[in-house]
Amino acid sequence: MPVRTAALTAGLATGALVAALAAPAHAAPGHTSPGHARERALTVPGAEKLVSARLDDLTTAGTVASGHTVPADFAGLHAAGTRNPSGVPGIQLDGYFPDDSAFNTTHGWNHDAQFVIRLPDRWNGGLVVAGSPGNRRQYANDVTISDWALAKGYAYAATDKGNSGVEFYKDGRRPGDAVAEWNHRLTQLTRAAKKVVAKRYGRSPGRTYAAGISNGGYLVRWQLENRPELYDGGIDAEGTLWRAGGPNLFTYLPSILRAYPAYAATGDPSAHKALLKAGLAPGSEFLWPFHDQVYWELTQRIYREEFDPAYTGPEAEYDYASRPKEVHRAVARISLTGQIRKPLITLQGTYDTLLPIGTDSDVYAKLVRARGKAPYRYYRLEAANHVDGLYDTYPDRLRPLLPCMRTAFTALESWTRNGTPPPKSATLPRPASGDLVNTCSLS
Repeated sequence: MPVRTAALTAGLATGALVAALAAPAHAAPGHTSPGHARERALTVPGAEKLVSARLDDLTTAGTVASGHTVPADFAGLHAAGTRNPSGVPGIQLDGYFPDDSAFNTTHGWNHDAQFVIRLPDRWNGGLVVAGSPGNRRQYANDVTISDWALAKGYAYAATDKGNSGVEFYKDGRRPGDAVAEWNHRLTQLTRAAKKVVAKRYGRSPGRTYAAGISNGGYLVRWQLENRPELYDGGIDAEGTLWRAGGPNLFTYLPSILRAYPAYAATGDPSAHKALLKAGLAPGSEFLWPFHDQVYWELTQRIYREEFDPAYTGPEAEYDYASRPKEVHRAVARISLTGQIRKPLITLQGTYDTLLPIGTDSDVYAKLVRARGKAPYRYYRLEAANHVDGLYDTYPDRLRPLLPCMRTAFTALESWTRNGTPPPKSATLPRPASGDLVNTCSLS
């Protein structure tokens, strides 16, 4: 979901990035391509634009300096003390697929459906594919997913989902088109990236995983429900839940917007009760002012613009249940069912104050279990919030989600490769000691 401060800077590409991506193919500052035949022949099927660079380091330790990422894209998504690997040489491919919208100004291309594909020299035979969280762009997962996956030897691919920014809803011809495009773009990139990997290394990836946070987690859920043949499994961190009959953003955000002003002004007990009924967790009250300033109204407005642009009243008074059938049909087009067809691990924090756990992953887990014996694990992380960057403000009250996401990925590898099941689904207490930023046990 969107972060207002990040959204204000997300459209600013650095001069170094523009310069690097304007350089000839296979060139990067201070390094010359070895000219391997497979490198020279690399193309991305279906891409309209492609720029290739051989880099000394594909991780953010190198790409920030060389100009092959945009730090604003991943600002605020991880705790400051997060330790990431570095020193992964390889090839980076930047480009875009044909599209008729132009929200993404990265590289000066003014073109959506942008992607990045990274191919490490030392490949482990696998591929990790991701969609951006919130309304961010293709580099948003660079710290949280890309660095770690590359260091393990995976090829990596990510997409901007075909539209980005807080006016993403202007894309498409009918309500719901912009979000529906997100699913199409991840499918498109996964298919193309598999072929790129086969061309680069001489064989197709032996295993492919989808991974994502927030809207990226929604994409993982949708892909494993609708395109399971493309993946061996997925990691869904706090994925957005869309259900035509609810719950969805519109069934709880207006209630929060109505009740919070009275609670903030006087501590009104009835308003506090209404906020808890809407899904906010007891004990998370210290997070409410930030979410009121940054998230709630903005999120309600831009997604309501996407699915119900005809509505003209106050956002706090929005009543999804009474809106026309076409609004519910628009949501139904992109809704989730819980019928996953490949192993999935879901994680969400109990203090998530944007996508309350009781109206999101708790519900999705029930949907999955109702479908039968699906290969599924669900970990509820006590005191984890929607954005790990807030841990730095409240280190004595919160825990980051990212280290548990990484532990879960390792568990998913064992599950899909040798049949070793992860620990049983559980609520994981906040550790009383230790390095909460970089370690996590699922037991």
